[in-house]
Amino acid sequence: MANFSVEIVTPTRVITEENISYLRCPGIDGSFGVMAEHAGAIIALAVGEVKITESGKDKFIATSGGFVDISKEKVLLLLETAEHADEIDKKRAEDAKKRAQDRLKQKNGFDMSRAEAALLRAINRLQVASR
Repeated sequence: MANFSVEIVTPTRVITEENISYLRCPGIDGSFGVMAEHAGAIIALAVGEVKITESGKDKFIATSGGFVDISKEKVLLLLETAEHADEIDKKRAEDAKKRAQDRLKQKNGFDMSRAEAALLRAINRLQVASR
């Protein structure tokens, strides 16, 4: 079975994954999968979980969105953030979730869309961390 490489680029680091057989990403219109020799595409990504299958083992990454550029040679993920499941600080994510929930309850002076986005990111990080 043919495999491909994945390069993950964030503002703070670059992660390269080799011999990938499957990649699942959180597109803004729903999740989608990529296998070797996938048709080229550029797709916007939402907050969610990236799943990478390498040598039959799954890795999970929490992201807060970005873009994916799919080519025959590789897949390039340009992400705002990327945290492997084992890198996520669960306490920090729980604290962020509580802060966002408190702001949404108060509804006074806070930008509600920012609080909702923060809540979504915190929930995503906690879900990925539980993998």
